[in-house]
This record gives sequence, structure tokens and C-alpha cells, in this order.
Amino acid sequence: MSSLILVHTRYQLLEQFRVPIGVLASSLFPAVAMLAFVVPFVGKDTQAATLATGSLMFFGAMSSALFSLSIGVAQDRELPWNPYLRTLPAGPLPRLGGRILATLIMMLVSVVPVLVVGAIFTEATISPARLLLGLGALIVGGLPFMLLGLFMGLTLAFKAAVGVTQLVFFPLAVVGGLLLPPQVMPDFIEVISIFTPARDAAELLWAAIAGHRPEPVALIMLAVWTVVTAAAAGWAYRRDEGRRFS
Repeated sequence: MSSLILVHTRYQLLEQFRVPIGVLASSLFPAVAMLAFVVPFVGKDTQAATLATGSLMFFGAMSSALFSLSIGVAQDRELPWNPYLRTLPAGPLPRLGGRILATLIMMLVSVVPVLVVGAIFTEATISPARLLLGLGALIVGGLPFMLLGLFMGLTLAFKAAVGVTQLVFFPLAVVGGLLLPPQVMPDFIEVISIFTPARDAAELLWAAIAGHRPEPVALIMLAVWTVVTAAAAGWAYRRDEGRRFS
């Protein structure tokens, strides 16, 4: 079974790298935002630059998690190859496991340009141990977005998935404080920010890379979002299986 998962992972990665614009979009946009907004304004402030680097790292990872799964799964469902794969005796685990593992790899790839910009052009600092801890936090924080992307991919047509994912992604990123610190946003946004999965994941990541004390509510809500999106993705898979293969 593990070898089949690796085969599907390799297949998914090859599919993504054959269209490199998607990989570049999710990884270069946060790096450009670093150069435009972080370097000139807080680049000399070690703490602020480190937190901003973490925010934009998660911005890229969140983009990869949502778009790779929502658009990729929706597109697969419209191809004749997908129903054939579902008839094979291996079951859904190799396909889903391979896609999720490929998404995790792309999430980690997307943070590299931001780390390079932060290391070269700002005073952001991080130890190797905190970097590894931060990557672990990034993966944990990305779980709700992978599951949300899977839910949208299983319930929406391809063209609808493109638009809906964009509508979901940018508001969550802004309200979650990934582009601007929550403290500088209007009061009502700062209040609701802590209940969004982007802010919850960012709190975990800030704690891992910079020793920032996370809000307890954020950690609770991150767990809640993970459970809710897992339940939604499971329901969407069973619904799609029942409607198309029963």
C-alpha cells in the first residue's frame, strides 16, 4: 500500500511541475509581498520581521493547500481516468494519500522563497530547531485548509472550484492577519480574526518560530476547524461516491 501511495505522489508532483506557473504563483507572491511590505517597513526589527516571515510562509502554504486540492480534485472528477481508478481494488487510500502527500510537499516548497528573502533582506532570525518546529506547525495549521480544499473539490465543478477557492482564500488570509497584523486592522475584524482558521494557524506558527505566546482560543479553534473540515471532507467523499458509483 505504501508503494502505491508513493506512486500516486510522484504522479501528482509530475502533474504539478509540468505546469510550473501554479507552483510559481503560490511561492513567489509571498516573497514579492515580503520585498514590497516587510523589508522596507519592519526589515530591521528582528521580532517583527520574524513574525512577518512566518505569516507569509503560511500564506504560501495555505495557497498551496487550498488550490492544489480544491482545483485538482474538481478537475480529476471531470476526467474519464478518475472513474476508472475508482474501480481498481486498491481503494481510495493510495489516490487520496498520494494527493495529500504531494500537497504537503508543495506546501513546504512554497515557503522556500519567503525564507530566502527573510534571511537575506531582513533581520529575521531563527534557530534550526525552531525552523523545524515551525515547519511542523505549518503542516498542522495547514490541515484544515487541505481538508477544506478536498471538500470543495469533491462538491464543486472545476470552474466553480476556481472561483470559490479564490473567494475563500483571500478574505481568510486578510482577516487572519497574514498580510497585515491583526492589531492594525479595524476593531471588529480583530475580534473575529481569532475565530478564523488562518489566524489560528498563524498563532501556532508564530509560537513555534518566535516564541510568541498563542491565544488559547486560537489553539482550541484550530482543533475545532480541523475536526469540522475533516467531517465535511468525509461527507463530501461519501456523497460523491454514492451519487456517481452507487
